[in-house]
Amino acid sequence: MWKTATLLTAIVMILLAIGIVILASTSGIQSEEHYGNPYHFLTRQVVAMILGAVAAVVASRFPYIHWKKLAVFMGVVSVIMLVMTLTPGVGIKVGGSHRWLRFGPLNVQPSEFAKFSMIVLVSMWASVMQRRIKTFWKGAVAPLAVIGLFCVLILAEPDYGSTILVGAVGLLILFLAGTRISYLSVATISGISLMVIMIMNNELRLRRIMAFMNPEKYYERESYQLVQALFAFVSAGARGTGLGEGLQKRYYLPEAHTDFIFAILGEELGIVASVGVLLLYFGLFLCGVWISMNAKDMFGRLLAFGITAMIALQAAANIAVVTGCMPTKGLPLPLISYGGTNLAVNLMMIGVLINIALENARSSSSGKVDAVRDRFHSL
Repeated sequence: MWKTATLLTAIVMILLAIGIVILASTSGIQSEEHYGNPYHFLTRQVVAMILGAVAAVVASRFPYIHWKKLAVFMGVVSVIMLVMTLTPGVGIKVGGSHRWLRFGPLNVQPSEFAKFSMIVLVSMWASVMQRRIKTFWKGAVAPLAVIGLFCVLILAEPDYGSTILVGAVGLLILFLAGTRISYLSVATISGISLMVIMIMNNELRLRRIMAFMNPEKYYERESYQLVQALFAFVSAGARGTGLGEGLQKRYYLPEAHTDFIFAILGEELGIVASVGVLLLYFGLFLCGVWISMNAKDMFGRLLAFGITAMIALQAAANIAVVTGCMPTKGLPLPLISYGGTNLAVNLMMIGVLINIALENARSSSSGKVDAVRDRFHSL
């Protein structure tokens, strides 16, 4: 497990380096236009990365079992912050969505903390109720109510992408814990039905679905970002146009430094580099799954799996949107896209994942020592 933790750390550091390089290439024009400083976004991202790295180091040394004791507190704080986000005069409204709180010079996105809190809280409950996990009330209703509360508050912002992500990861944790598939199926169908009803009653969301199905028809509006992202990949070739030489970031592709940064990466570094990034995320996923499989207790197993699923599914969803495989959603690419809260929280979660791996390694080493000692005494 020491090797797994080392490999995971190396993958994360490579992704961070790629993110900083691409952000430096992508964000300069918009930074200069909006803030008069070409390094505005880059500077803030570096600060977030440093804070996240500190949080990751602390989390990697903080015994993961203690998160179990903090689960309820974290859940309550996250719910309060989400409610504050929706409170007029408290939450910051940007682009029609209430997703941020201001703390001094920092804008914080509570939904990012809520993702981690949900993972910890559901993992704690499922591990404590392990013997009753197949019952209706203890194994399904109670944890699904917690997941539903987080989803409703995030959906009210509105943030459809994060809502789907939180719901999916929560259900996957319960599935791994052993909750009956029939209960999870009902919850999944109910959630999907609710999302469909809300989309059908939201003209903007409905147009996005239609634009996904027929991008040429909605080229000038809803599918504009998607078409420009596809243009970026088409013009890239195997090796790309060269770092800093891409055209789509020059006012053609909105949000080039956030949700659609993978398109700029593909345009400037080429298809080969894009595939390399995909392999890095796949490697991160495999490391997380391996850590989860070898965890010494149920809480560690569920916590590691939840963190891995949250990061991997977000990366998969972002790349699927950018490449036209899914309708447009506002999900950043983990460890690469601009977004301070998302970056810091992801790094902290990876620190927790590393701690689980290290605890597994120590437990394994201790077990081997005990086995040798017992054998010595028997002789």
